[in-house]
This record gives sequence, structure tokens and C-alpha cells, in this order.
Amino acid sequence: MIRIKFKTFSLSLAASITAITAPALVHASGYPMVGGAEMVPTKSIVENAAKSQDHTTLVAAVKAAGLVDTLSSAGPFTVFAPTNAAFAKLPAGTVETLLKPENKATLVKVLTYHVVPGKVSAANLVAQIKAGGGSATLTTVAGGKLVASLMDGKVMLTDEKGGMATVTQADVLQSNGVIHVTDAVSLPN
Repeated sequence: MIRIKFKTFSLSLAASITAITAPALVHASGYPMVGGAEMVPTKSIVENAAKSQDHTTLVAAVKAAGLVDTLSSAGPFTVFAPTNAAFAKLPAGTVETLLKPENKATLVKVLTYHVVPGKVSAANLVAQIKAGGGSATLTTVAGGKLVASLMDGKVMLTDEKGGMATVTQADVLQSNGVIHVTDAVSLPN
């Protein structure tokens, strides 16, 4: 059985914000579903992502970059996880080029640009955005900056190149952090 769960986040600084993400599919166990797979919060980011049919490109990239052990460690990490469709939006040949061994350093930089140290929930992020007057700057593991803002009740990420990604599913809890699914690949300078 699959249930649909709507999330509402309440903030002391503002009225309740709804529709931060699309409704999350929930497995009969009560755990969220991502890419057709149950996301068990006692498993690591890598273990859960590997089960998602929507994140096969991301998982292949994490393996090629040698980041499996890092993203399986205690963390905690916040991962803005682009879907396969997000990677498909990149110019033709980009993913294939990044996956080549000679481009490993660039691949690591792109992937770690999607990771923020610590566990940042959607409610925490929205509170940071409100406290920042409409935006919050996040420092990634790669050392770059992602700017989070709200647009039509959804969390948007603006990368260093001016590209925008929407958080389409938030607060997918993991044993070593949290995943927020995004609809675009964020790119560092």
C-alpha cells in the first residue's frame, strides 16, 4: 500500500508554509519513497540512494568519484540530490565526460558542491531564509556557496553559475543526515 503524505512546516517567524515540496509518497512502513524505493532512516545516504531508480546517475557518479566511503560515514551530511532527469538537463556528453577517470577531480568538486556539512532540515532551511531576509547562503563541502530562497512556497537553490534547482522532496532522513531531492544539477565556479 502506498499513502500520500502532505508535509507542513510551522515557523515562529512566519505563518505556516505549505507546499515546500510535492507530496511525498510513503511506504506502508511509514518511510518516504524516493524513486520507487523505501528510504529507511537507519540506512546511510549511499545505501538508500542506491535503491532509488531516480538516482542511478548520482550513485554512478558517487562511485566514480570515490565518495562512497565518505557519504557512508557518520556525517551528518545534508545532500541536495539531483535526479536522473536533472542530470539529463546538462548539455549532451557532460555526464559521460565527468565520469571519465581523468576528470575525477572535477566530478568530486561537482558532487561535493551538493553536500552541506550537518543535518539541515527543510524547516531549518526555511527559518534561515526568513532570518536572512529572503535568502540563506550555504557553504558546501566543496567550499562553494549555494543560495537558498523561497519561490511560490518552494525552496530554490541558486548555484555559483546562476543556475536554479527546486527542492522537489525534502527531509528524506538517513542514518548519517538528510537528503533533499532536486530537479537540477547545481554547478560550482
